[in-house]
Amino acid sequence: MIRTSCTRDCPDACGILAEVEDGRIVRLQGDPHHPVTQGFLCYRTSRYLERQYAPDRLTTPLLRRGGRFVPLSWDDALDLAAEKLLRIKSESGPAAILPYRSGGSLGILKQVTDVFFQAFGPTSERVGDICSGAGEAAQTADFGFWDAHDLFDLAHSRAIVIWGRNLYVSSVHLLPVVRRARAAGARIALVDPVRHRTAELAELVLQPRPGGDLALALGVARRLFESGGVHADAATWCDHLDAFRAQCFARTLEDWAAMADVTADALCALADLYAGGPAAILVGWGLQRRARGSATVRALDALGAITGNLGIPGGGVSFSMKRRRAFDWSWTPTVSPPRTFLEPLLGEQVLAAADPAVRMMWISCANPVAMLPDSRTVARALETREMTVVVDAFLTDTARAAHLVLPTTTMLEDDDLVGAYGHHWLNEVRPVVPPPQGVRSDLRIIQGLAERVGLAHVFDGEPETFKRRVLAGVAERGASLEALRQGPVRSPVAERVLFEGRRFPTPTGRVQLAHDLDPTPIATLPERPLLLTAISTEKAQSSQWAHTPRDGAPTATVHPEAAPGCADGQVVHLESEVGTLPVTLRFDARQRRDVVLMAKGGWLANGQCANALTVARATDDGGGACYYDTPVRIVP
Repeated sequence: MIRTSCTRDCPDACGILAEVEDGRIVRLQGDPHHPVTQGFLCYRTSRYLERQYAPDRLTTPLLRRGGRFVPLSWDDALDLAAEKLLRIKSESGPAAILPYRSGGSLGILKQVTDVFFQAFGPTSERVGDICSGAGEAAQTADFGFWDAHDLFDLAHSRAIVIWGRNLYVSSVHLLPVVRRARAAGARIALVDPVRHRTAELAELVLQPRPGGDLALALGVARRLFESGGVHADAATWCDHLDAFRAQCFARTLEDWAAMADVTADALCALADLYAGGPAAILVGWGLQRRARGSATVRALDALGAITGNLGIPGGGVSFSMKRRRAFDWSWTPTVSPPRTFLEPLLGEQVLAAADPAVRMMWISCANPVAMLPDSRTVARALETREMTVVVDAFLTDTARAAHLVLPTTTMLEDDDLVGAYGHHWLNEVRPVVPPPQGVRSDLRIIQGLAERVGLAHVFDGEPETFKRRVLAGVAERGASLEALRQGPVRSPVAERVLFEGRRFPTPTGRVQLAHDLDPTPIATLPERPLLLTAISTEKAQSSQWAHTPRDGAPTATVHPEAAPGCADGQVVHLESEVGTLPVTLRFDARQRRDVVLMAKGGWLANGQCANALTVARATDDGGGACYYDTPVRIVP
């Protein structure tokens, strides 16, 4: 029985116990000694062995020749990649090279790839964050810093507002914490345009129009000003309080409610529930994936600030934990890139780049063809480079667009560290079994590349060497490698109550309340009256599916009145301004009439990719992707 940790893109970073018999993993279970995992795993991870031992696992480098992939030795593959890197750098400069790494693995040592390209170039760089960029930018603007209260601080909350988060799918280990808080008397509200199972936990459920969260928050703030829910001393820790109040009073409660498409009574009920603090807001990742995503999070931050629910036990506006905060990379070179590419616009910006053009891309821990907006444009951008190298364990949509594919380890073969963005515990990632013959870790791949371009001395060392380096800042504070080998350790640099004493690292030391917010939700079009909403499912971790995605039309769920003249189970076309996709209609009368729901992470090669329809746009701040602002129509 070997202890390790999950490194996939999930807030929980679960502790795992892996049972090995005769060199093969036969069972996975949650680590009962991990304070968050507490012995149980989600559907996806509990079935990870299907992926670990999948027959289509890659075990040899592949080179595209004549429109098909042929096997290649590691020496030949790395020689080819190194020769191309050196030649492009010499001819066009390092700006012609673009590495792209995302959250396919949250292993901390995966950052070695970034370090390599900084040392080699510096090369061009990806900026923005499709997942959480808008929310992080919002909280940085408001508070000067973003992180979150300790997960178990919810025990002190008398009210909890779950704003845009499905705990049963995206935060399963938060469920027992919220249930305990509710049993202790906390009142629970859920705000989400999508009706889902988390509604079972809440006494109050609001389903605002897509993008109506900002108007709803400003209406709630007005109600708090009118009802005495604003803290008497709020001006001592809030800048621009009068200007924020003026914006809230620019419309009536009824107008705010109408803009959000909820009743005025429901809006007031939410404000009154929240006023019974200490109150916590759990901010979901989905609500900031819109054109005004950063502004929306800023409005929720303001609710916490004006009511005094910041810096106290049981309060907080918790969006995400800083999972990398405990790890020290200061020993690596930090240099400014010659140019940057905005992640949500990656495909079109790569195609448009000139002086120099992007001649080579290196992609690791990522499947951007499936996961970025406008998938077909992303695929075309990758296919048309002189060389695109993809490091992956499977022939994903992105690997299919590559010229060179390098097989890498799974999370059960990795030797790494991990922090979480849903709690503050750190874990060691241990190799449960060795990788199949012909497979190399990301670190080993980079070391082989470094040897060929004159950087071997920078990347010399075993994984343990790198682990000790990045833990240097916390090793003397209880989070040494030896301590982590005994089990999970809470990050010694993470506060249990964020901004305790209501002290904020802003230039004035006070919250910077936003007061010029545009609350207007995106309008649908008469010819495209629905907004596409591709959401997480219990069966997939982004584009890593528990089961191989089936071929055929994916499911699109709508209210029956959203598809007049169509039948449940009928195959229709879903059409946006950038693409068309056959889908199977499913009716759900609990959903709003202006949304169509799909699973995120479906593969383009299997005809299941919702992002083939998603328009590439960036959020108002933070370089996030506007995944949920794409108007679509159903074509029978």
